[in-house]
Amino acid sequence: MSLHPSRIFLIGPMGAGKSAIGRELAQLLKRDFLDADREIEHRTGVDIPLIFEKEGEAGFRRREREIIAELSQRDNIVLATGGGAVLDAAHREHLADRGFVVYLKASPEALSDRTGHNQNRPLLATDKDHETRLRELYAIRKPYYEALAQLTIATDHGHVRALARQIVRELEQPAAPIQHAG
Repeated sequence: MSLHPSRIFLIGPMGAGKSAIGRELAQLLKRDFLDADREIEHRTGVDIPLIFEKEGEAGFRRREREIIAELSQRDNIVLATGGGAVLDAAHREHLADRGFVVYLKASPEALSDRTGHNQNRPLLATDKDHETRLRELYAIRKPYYEALAQLTIATDHGHVRALARQIVRELEQPAAPIQHAG
């Protein structure tokens, strides 16, 4: 019997590595990798910025709510959620009740470096510089990430494969909940 939970949910800010680490983690655990944002794009046939433009953040969050409610019930998955998914009480309940939640933690500086040239991030399309906006979003979301997490992994340093392997090692530890300082 596997020591690893059937459902692993990755939370954290945009740019923390949820998609890249999630794909690697799923491969290591021989699981399906699902990305909530990519699933929304696939089902709507348009990218996230266009959804924000046409429906606003509220429309996007409604779509996200439906996707996470559905995907969080699938077995043998690693699911990368959007950075703001933790703001919704229903999401938090689904994630906490249905699987093991891993918080990928990154500093605003690292997040800014990783997202600075990405045009696919509508919440960063403001008149503020990226790092300032990321700090604002992080300040709001950080308490939710920390409260929901069963495992926290710092992603500022380290390669994707090494970070995914670190998660696997932590999952194999007998005690839970797990907190990895970082």
